[in-house]
Amino acid sequence: MNPALQLSQFDYELPPELIAQTPAARRVESRLLHLDAQGGLHDRQFIDLPSLLRPDDLLVFNDTRVIKARLTGQKESGGKVEVLVERITAPNRVLAHVRASKSPKAGTRLMLADAFAATVMGREGELFDIMFPERVLDLLDRHGATPLPPYIEHAADQLDEDRYQTVYAREPGAVAAPTAGLHFDDAMLRTLGDMGVSQAFVTLHVGAGTFQPVRVQNLSEHTMHAERYSVSPETVDKVHAARARGGRVVAVGTTSVRALESAAAQWLAPDADRRGTFEGDTRLFITPGYQFAWVDALVTNFHLPQSTLLMLVSALAGMDPIRRAYAHAVQSRYRFFSYGDAMFIESAQ
Repeated sequence: MNPALQLSQFDYELPPELIAQTPAARRVESRLLHLDAQGGLHDRQFIDLPSLLRPDDLLVFNDTRVIKARLTGQKESGGKVEVLVERITAPNRVLAHVRASKSPKAGTRLMLADAFAATVMGREGELFDIMFPERVLDLLDRHGATPLPPYIEHAADQLDEDRYQTVYAREPGAVAAPTAGLHFDDAMLRTLGDMGVSQAFVTLHVGAGTFQPVRVQNLSEHTMHAERYSVSPETVDKVHAARARGGRVVAVGTTSVRALESAAAQWLAPDADRRGTFEGDTRLFITPGYQFAWVDALVTNFHLPQSTLLMLVSALAGMDPIRRAYAHAVQSRYRFFSYGDAMFIESAQ
């Protein structure tokens, strides 16, 4: 990492009214800002994406599924608590964020959703180790709420349960959506397949840490939150096949980028066993100066000021092009963040 990179270099002014609070009426009806490899900017609609792709390209999607990870309740003492599951560690056990007037100690029972009692077993850093009385996924499905990002001001409703989930989501475990994928509908996927654009999947379970601010000015001092990922041999084969035929590997979302590049680091290791699935916890922090191994282009949303995701797109496109793109997006009244509009970024590398 470039030791000179500072947090203040990744700031921009965003009028609050540009933060999208609801999704577009239809998934493909968002706008699309195209940032080409030469730094040119082009205002398009998301429905135009097929015209920017080539038959030899490979689209890589994150197939994680958002779980209903938010629960409210109370301690035995009567104090209110809010539990946000960060990671499922066993069928009936989680690591979670807990908001309460006083942090619960080991042995504390939490009555959640007026339906069941869970027990605090201990702590791992800022997270609480909590045991549920039944299978976690079943209890969350029955009693939990969709964990919308902190900048969305309404409580999750039925529309959010549908639209804060990609149409291809299949592996439950995320507490935040891989939002670039929210723009794709089944018809768009069929269109891309019919024109010869290949498709592959990775899994990265997005954690609530994706919304945590960077708290250090010198970025070399920042520690990324860990997220679980898995990249299958089939996806790795498709990546190599696309590059061999002159196609581009187009990641759908920054989470797909982090999964692919984490797998690439494993694959490129001198002692790598390249036959199995590449998986593990990744803390990969991509900043300007990073050399991408597998990713050539990116479909993504607009990201928060001073966020690690803004740093990632700046690494792919260049810091100045991203600054210009975001200034243009603000001036042109694009909609920002999870329910907002999209970008198509071609690598400047």
